[in-house]
Amino acid sequence: MDKVKTDLWRKGDWAAYFGLLANNLTNLLTMSSLLLFVVGFPKEMVYGRIVPAFGLSIFIASVCYFWFAIQLAKKTGRSDVTALPSGPSAPSIFTVTFLVILPVFKTTNNAEFAFQIGLVWCLFEAAILIVGAFLGDTIRRLVPRTVLLSTLGGLGLLLLAMNPMLQAFETPIVAFVVLIIIFINWFGKSPIFKRIPTGFLLLLVGTALAWIFGLQNPEAVSAALGTIGFNPPEVHVTSLIQGIPNALPYLASAVPLGLANYVFDLENIEAAHAAGDPYRTRRVMLANGISSSVGAFCGNPYPVTVYIGHTGWKSMGAGIGYSIATGVSMLVIALFGLGALLLSVIPVVAIVPILVYVGIVSANQAVRETPKMEVPVVFIALFPWIANWALTMANNIFSAAGTDAASVGIDVLLSKGVYYNGLFHLGNGAPLSSLLWGMLTIFAIQDKPLSGMIAACMASLLSLFGIIHSAMVEFANPGVMPFVWAYLMIAAIFAYKYFTDRNTSKLEEPANAK
Repeated sequence: MDKVKTDLWRKGDWAAYFGLLANNLTNLLTMSSLLLFVVGFPKEMVYGRIVPAFGLSIFIASVCYFWFAIQLAKKTGRSDVTALPSGPSAPSIFTVTFLVILPVFKTTNNAEFAFQIGLVWCLFEAAILIVGAFLGDTIRRLVPRTVLLSTLGGLGLLLLAMNPMLQAFETPIVAFVVLIIIFINWFGKSPIFKRIPTGFLLLLVGTALAWIFGLQNPEAVSAALGTIGFNPPEVHVTSLIQGIPNALPYLASAVPLGLANYVFDLENIEAAHAAGDPYRTRRVMLANGISSSVGAFCGNPYPVTVYIGHTGWKSMGAGIGYSIATGVSMLVIALFGLGALLLSVIPVVAIVPILVYVGIVSANQAVRETPKMEVPVVFIALFPWIANWALTMANNIFSAAGTDAASVGIDVLLSKGVYYNGLFHLGNGAPLSSLLWGMLTIFAIQDKPLSGMIAACMASLLSLFGIIHSAMVEFANPGVMPFVWAYLMIAAIFAYKYFTDRNTSKLEEPANAK
């Protein structure tokens, strides 16, 4: 036990701490900005209720992950165990804001009512994780590791690393220096400034360059001081109960996102297992579900999940301490409203290159752990994530221009080489469609037609209910019916191959017997 105690904080924990904290802070500020300036919630509700509960949810999850890591270290006798990272579900921040809270508030002009509906939505998400905790190990056994890691690799590159890389090219005078230090110290074998933890080095260099070149605004520091104040979490059981009878119409969006979060957790647990840290699926899933439930009862409408990046943090030399340190920091920042102040002093562009590294390492793990014959699965699983990212960018551009794809005209876009319908269908439901196409590919490669037929039937069923290839859950929407039939045709092809292979093997048996 003494050896485990001495390894509660390692040199690599500094870099992992700053990277994970920056990502969680960015999500916290994104959530706050959306609620204040897009939805129009009062400041007292956002800073007094939601933000403290948001920090509490992350803290509870990180305490659980910290304990799981200590138990794993004791069980295995290893000193190189890396804790799982905790954070909010980034897609759910946008989903619950735009598909639940915003339409309710705009319709009723009642912030309290919209807040209640959001809490019920989060509790429903948590219930999916809790129920799914008892099926997680079974699903991990049924879905090949290559598929889980490939889907996670796509998520890492497109959802985690792509936007930070774009940010780097918006402020190259800071980010390029930070990126090359990352490449030298973490990809290379001979780091520079060996005596300084790389996390500190990145922070110092990036912050200094940003202030020297005038990229940080001193007035932002003064403005951020106005957000400081102690706001402890409160119990909102009454609000939650009052919202239940009215929440049903808005729970449809929770189903696909709940399934997506569930898949994220499975993928991240599998990635940790592949990296040498075999955490128990049920424990981790229950921890996420319980953390999200407590957050909902205390006023947070956004669920928490296993955050992507365990493999990246482990490759930096991180151990157990960074996860609990991030959780404690997020709780303190949320309780005292310090997020805006920190980001006004420390530029995000000095830290987000770490996320580029983590995304690359996640994708590299998929290639490294995949048998040579199965490598095509990695690239097939990327396509839904690429479409999801491109679809988000396209829709944001249309929104900024005050229009949408339908107003511009799908035919007009097609004439310019923009396959918007393809982006729409491939990009919607990316977490699940990436997983399903990975399964279809690997079962074709491994010559497992019966498994392929089952995967195709699952894809057809999910399409029928609008969980994949559609922007909303809706039964038998005409727009998705071609996908329903197409997946059934794939199932028919696999079924044909199964029976022909079976008949062929029967014919060969007598010949072999002779």
